[in-house]
Amino acid sequence: MAVSSSSFLSTASLTNSKSNISFASSVSPSLRSVVFRSTTPATSHRRSMTVRSKIREIFMPALSSTMTEGKIVSWIKTEGEKLAKGESVVVVESDKADMDVETFYDGYLAAIVVGEGETAPVGAAIGLLAETEAEIEEAKSKAASKSSSSVAEAVVPSPPPVTSSPAPAIAQPAPVTAVSDGPRKTVATPYAKKLAKQHKVDIESVAGTGPFGRITASDVETAAGIAPSKSSIAPPPPPPPPVTAKATTTNLPPLLPDSSIVPFTAMQSAVSKNMIESLSVPTFRVGYPVNTDALDALYEKVKPKGVTMTALLAKAAGMALAQHPVVNASCKDGKSFSYNSSINIAVAVAINGGLITPVLQDADKLDLYLLSQKWKELVGKARSKQLQPHEYNSGTFTLSNLGMFGVDRFDAILPPGQGAIMAVGASKPTVVADKDGFFSVKNTMLVNVTADHRIVYGADLAAFLQTFAKIIENPDSLTL
Repeated sequence: MAVSSSSFLSTASLTNSKSNISFASSVSPSLRSVVFRSTTPATSHRRSMTVRSKIREIFMPALSSTMTEGKIVSWIKTEGEKLAKGESVVVVESDKADMDVETFYDGYLAAIVVGEGETAPVGAAIGLLAETEAEIEEAKSKAASKSSSSVAEAVVPSPPPVTSSPAPAIAQPAPVTAVSDGPRKTVATPYAKKLAKQHKVDIESVAGTGPFGRITASDVETAAGIAPSKSSIAPPPPPPPPVTAKATTTNLPPLLPDSSIVPFTAMQSAVSKNMIESLSVPTFRVGYPVNTDALDALYEKVKPKGVTMTALLAKAAGMALAQHPVVNASCKDGKSFSYNSSINIAVAVAINGGLITPVLQDADKLDLYLLSQKWKELVGKARSKQLQPHEYNSGTFTLSNLGMFGVDRFDAILPPGQGAIMAVGASKPTVVADKDGFFSVKNTMLVNVTADHRIVYGADLAAFLQTFAKIIENPDSLTL
């Protein structure tokens, strides 16, 4: 895999045995004037030429399409060490694998900006490369100034919270009392006026206690010497709850005693992001029982030749997908979907600290023995975190098998960008009845497929599962 780059991007240089990334970098010019004397006749003038010293920034490369930041596993080279083009300089952990990053230039590793165990976003400077030994000190000064400026930004105290003095109490208008001298406009509620007529109360002489001196029903009843009715007295509004610091914090339960917080690794963060993204896809699930007597017999024959059950299942799934291409399709923008030209079966593999899906490319076309050999190579790379990007991000259909753990059935979560994922349970002896009503014991495994309902419908998935079951129950075609 080769990725072209400008002077600001990383360039991939990957080999079969080891995943390597070569970097290019930007240049920090520092002008030095060098005078060259010409050998032309004395009548010609001296010419001066300016040569730029080059201090390049080593960027954090993008090792996959989903990578947003990387973690420095280890620096292979030390500060001040001379580098040759193509040499490995640093090991970077992406969301999928560890990769060696190679230098794209000759020079000296002048300064390490991001240390081992630290993370940096893609495109950020993780080190400085000097072209000559004389420029190492200049590069170190530049790195020191960068780090000091970043620290200064980090420790700038935030402005103190604005504390306001208690708001002065707003004077409430005093109840308007009736006066005998001078006419005034009486303001009363309709119900208060009705009560005043019933109890023969001069409403002009009643002092209102309502807003802006308005006479209420309780005012009339008080003037008439009658106890106010319960319905006329509105209960005071409940006081607002006090604003405390807890109200602004998250409602997470407190940690139990002796508990500890473990931050996600880069791989776990990627899995978390993908799982959350998958929640936006409308999915449905269809299960299907498959008789595995013939498959088990075939496996016993080909197992001594290095064929794995995963290769058999991947081959069968690939052949079924070839007959039902809509299950192998992808919808990525929610507005259209595409039929994939290749059938690439991604198989879920549990590794230390996460989950990864190496891809068996063209699984429907490869010979079963070659497919099995390819799978063993991919598993070895996955567990040593040496998978190349195209070996884990090019899947069009995913297979997840928990049958080796004795799991009867389970539902798998659909990976973003794929049309379906198959969950395979264990093959176990099961009592079944034939069409004539006779009972027998056969090995049966339950297969559940989760599919994107925007492009795959129930009939499509049922037809695919029928084809898959026929291939498993008559597996001779797998070895052709």
